[in-house]
Parts: sequence; structure tokens; C-alpha cells
Amino acid sequence: MPSLLRRLRHGLALCLLLITAQVSPAHAQARGPLVLAASSLQEALTLAADSWAKKGHPRPVLSFAASSALARQIAAKAPADLFFSADEEWMDYVAARNLIVSATRADLLTNRLVIVAPAKSRVSLAVRPGFPLAAALGGGRLALADPDAVPAGRYAKEALTRLKVWPSVEGSLARAENVRAALALVARGAAPLGIVYATDARADGAVRVAGWIPANMHRPIVYPLARLVASSNPEAEGFRRFLVSAEGKGILSRYGFGTR
Repeated sequence: MPSLLRRLRHGLALCLLLITAQVSPAHAQARGPLVLAASSLQEALTLAADSWAKKGHPRPVLSFAASSALARQIAAKAPADLFFSADEEWMDYVAARNLIVSATRADLLTNRLVIVAPAKSRVSLAVRPGFPLAAALGGGRLALADPDAVPAGRYAKEALTRLKVWPSVEGSLARAENVRAALALVARGAAPLGIVYATDARADGAVRVAGWIPANMHRPIVYPLARLVASSNPEAEGFRRFLVSAEGKGILSRYGFGTR
């Protein structure tokens, strides 16, 4: 009986040790960094996170939304480790509040704007000043990420203004909360045309490119990445360095992004 009691005590002690190990701080830190990223990065950043995890690291947790919404979340002290914006101005917004580690900021990717139509549409547009965008809508709406806040929408508004067609379509917008939502409106036929990033058009076989927006009609589309001051995850800096490395850029460029 004493021998049995000793074995039971030993077993109980071992169980307690295992439970303690599972909730220890060291174990709690063995999680991937939380990355707040622009909606247009979904496929590319997911592949990068998978590649990082295959190297033996905890897989990063990815949260996608409009850069404007993410920047406001960060300003409201939402816990996160990295911010990957589709726009320099929203990164500046966060930086002005001393919420990023300045030395880690890097302008990493570039992109283009395109006009998309449903895959079965035959619309084709030569984009130049005064081109007939309103007529091409045929009474429908132009799907656009919110031009008052979301980077893709702001770039589009700037381009259409310079092309002298913004007044003709301003009253016919289908405003979306982010660029992927605008893409979805076109993909399911709820809007005959939309303006999204070229990388978004590549990501959805239900749309086709109906026209390319000249890059000189808007500010350069640049995606900056930075680590947040509030980050406490020891994996965050490693994943950031991976993304800015030649290997990381190579993965991201597979989805049509330009690199810097």
C-alpha cells in the first residue's frame, strides 16, 4: 500500500508539472505575432506566414481589413505586433502617435490600379482623359473602396479626378468598406465595374481586367511595414525581417506585387 501511495503521489506531481508547463510564460510566448494587414495582402501574406511556420516558428496570426480601419484600431491601443499598410499616409498616422518602432519601418511593396468587370463582361476601356467610364456603367454603379478613407478608393478618386471623369461617376458609386468588398460586388455581378488593385483582380477568377489606370494619374501605391511599439511577442521582429528579406519579397511578388 505505501508503494501504491508513492506511485499515486508521483503521478499527481507529474500531472501538476505538465499543467504548470502548459500555462507558463515561456509557453504563452510560443505563439505567432499578430499582424494587422491591408485586405489586398490576403493571399500573399498568408503564403508568407505559412512559409515562416514551415521553418519551425509559430504561425503568425493575420487580421485583414482596410488600412484606415486598422490604423484607427492601433491608435485605440488594440494589441498587435506588426502593421502592414496599403498606404503611406495611414502608416504616418500611426507613426505620428509614436505607435511604431521607427527603425523597423520599410516601404516594401508596390501595386497598380485596374478597372474590373465580371468575367463574362465584354467591356474594354482605353483609360485616358475623358474616357467614357459613366457610359460603360450602363446605369449601374462603380464599386469602389470608400474614397474618403480607404487607400484603394483614395487612389482611385485621385486618378479619376486627374482623368476628368470623377464628376460623371461620383453619384454612381457603390462604396465598400475595403478593396476586397469592392471586388466582391463586381465578382457577384452587383456592380458592372469596379476599381481595385491589380493583385486583387488576379486573386478572383470571377472578374476580368477591363482597363488599366495609368500609374502617373495618382500617387505611387506603396505598402509600408513596421513593428508596433506595443509588441511584446519575441517572434515579431523575426517575421518582419523575413518579410523584408529577398526570400520574403519573392513570396509576396508571386501575387503580382512589385517590390522595393
